[in-house]
Amino acid sequence: MKAHHAHDTPTAVTAFTGDAMVIDDGGTYEGTAAIEGWLDRAATEFTYTIRLTDAQQTDTTHYLATHHLEGNFPGGTIDLRYQFTLRDDLIERLVIEP
Repeated sequence: MKAHHAHDTPTAVTAFTGDAMVIDDGGTYEGTAAIEGWLDRAATEFTYTIRLTDAQQTDTTHYLATHHLEGNFPGGTIDLRYQFTLRDDLIERLVIEP
């Protein structure tokens, strides 16, 4: 997360498996190259602050984190749920939704 907020996409993408999938804002991004493009766009499209409001592990490989965002995107504020599936301590699947 720190690398993503610092706009350090090469480091941020190393948190994902090579065949990872991200689902965010109506798009699906599969594989390292697609996720790298998504990270680049997501880090620069809007200016916002993010605050973790809840986190839980639902089983041995699934996690749920809720973040509160405020910024210059449409609506200005939103609470997003980040649903992670891990494989070998890397993100295999990430779904971001309200």
